Amino acid sequence: MVNRVTFSSLQEIAAAGFDDIIDVRAPAEYAEDHLPGAISLPVFSDEERARVGTIYVQEDPFKARKVGAALVARNAAAHLEGALADRTGGWRPLVYCWRGGQRSGSFASILAQIGWRVSLIEGGYKSYRRLVVQMLYDQPLPHRLVLIDGGTGTGKTDLLAALADQGAQVLDLEDMAHHRGSLLGGRDGGQPSQKAFESRLAMALAAMDPARPVLVEAESAKIGRIRIPPSVWQAMLSADHIRLEVPLQARAQYLAQAYSDVIGDMEELCARLSHLAPFHGHDLVKRWQEMARGGDHQALAADLVAVHYDPSYRRSSRCVGAPLTVLSLAGLSSSDITAAATEVLSVLAP
Repeated sequence: MVNRVTFSSLQEIAAAGFDDIIDVRAPAEYAEDHLPGAISLPVFSDEERARVGTIYVQEDPFKARKVGAALVARNAAAHLEGALADRTGGWRPLVYCWRGGQRSGSFASILAQIGWRVSLIEGGYKSYRRLVVQMLYDQPLPHRLVLIDGGTGTGKTDLLAALADQGAQVLDLEDMAHHRGSLLGGRDGGQPSQKAFESRLAMALAAMDPARPVLVEAESAKIGRIRIPPSVWQAMLSADHIRLEVPLQARAQYLAQAYSDVIGDMEELCARLSHLAPFHGHDLVKRWQEMARGGDHQALAADLVAVHYDPSYRRSSRCVGAPLTVLSLAGLSSSDITAAATEVLSVLAP
């Protein structure tokens, strides 16, 4: 028997404790967004989904259902002999498709007939997406955010990681957006879709205690091409902040290491630098490109910080009022970052 479940909050999904969450939609649907942690076991390929849809619209709904049922059975068999071959009798999966209809219902019925305790999300992915939108667009965020503020290369991301290691609640928006937040900050593989970013963000917030502060890096409204959703952005605009101050040369050394993947592709680095020409002129950008090709990466990083990043950061900073504290770090070694995290937690202690 298939158990149909309705979730009224993301917290309920996080706390449900299913052994696996299974997304049976087509691979393209899964790639755009899915419940965090869900595994993709499609009952239609992208091509099969298009074929069934065409038959439904242009020929006959009954024929489409018959063709679809055969495809579901065939693909379900492949999953049972493949990805699910090692699941034991006590396995408890949660299954969903787009609306909680025929695709997930058919697959869940097959699993239930085997004897597994299967649950199906009523309303499918669409009902889950409504909960994400509710949290990130429609309601004020109940969490107290505290921003880690500081210029490019002041170790904010490393500080967040150290805070998490010491038990703090941390949102790493740049990690979720797969982007370092600056013009040169793109990462291999590109960014997730906006919906996928919002899923990661919403489920991370759902797992956090609103009674405790949540540390997050001070960001612009966009991280690469990803927009910070309104509820989170409004909470950030009114949040307390802690500012990091680090000497320029320590920041330059840090950036040369942190951006080693970009430096390793010289043509890509020079192409990214060319985007700065409208702001600083072709002559200066050409000099920066020559510094890059000449291997003077720390000097390049120092120049970019002084000429481009710090002025841009000062213009775009949304932090209001005096900071809770200013952390002046002599360097950005692991011990410096660990000590800074300890100081942040002491400032936030009740």
